[in-house]
Amino acid sequence: MRTKHTLTAFAFASLMPLAALAQQQAPAKVQAPPPPQTMPLEEGEAPAVTIPGGQRREEIIEHRKQGRVTEVEVHTPSSSYTVRPNEQPGSALPGDAESNRNRAAQFTIKRFPVPKPKNEEEAEAAAQPGAPAAPAASGAAAAPIAK
Repeated sequence: MRTKHTLTAFAFASLMPLAALAQQQAPAKVQAPPPPQTMPLEEGEAPAVTIPGGQRREEIIEHRKQGRVTEVEVHTPSSSYTVRPNEQPGSALPGDAESNRNRAAQFTIKRFPVPKPKNEEEAEAAAQPGAPAAPAASGAAAAPIAK
């Protein structure tokens, strides 16, 4: 049994120098052919389409109260939206069943224009703070709103 192991070890020992010799002999390096000559290309026509870019017409307005951001308004050419912080209701803590982690942005769908005063008296009355509003020009008396 011992002779088997000795013969096997001897066979491996005699083959090791051959394996090392095979690794040391590197094939001769073949030189690659030189790269082809480059030729200058002709300039083509300018594109017929111009792409507007570089100007971002995005307006971001932050509203703060006592140093904390209360809301952020973002106006872009394609949309406008408002983001407000997520304040927990009552005594809810983050992670409670009553609390909510997310608050979605509120997109502005339509903004109606503010009517301009029709005559100079209404314009002056609107410019003075605390002054009562001028009565309507139609002559109809405004009825008080009952609660």
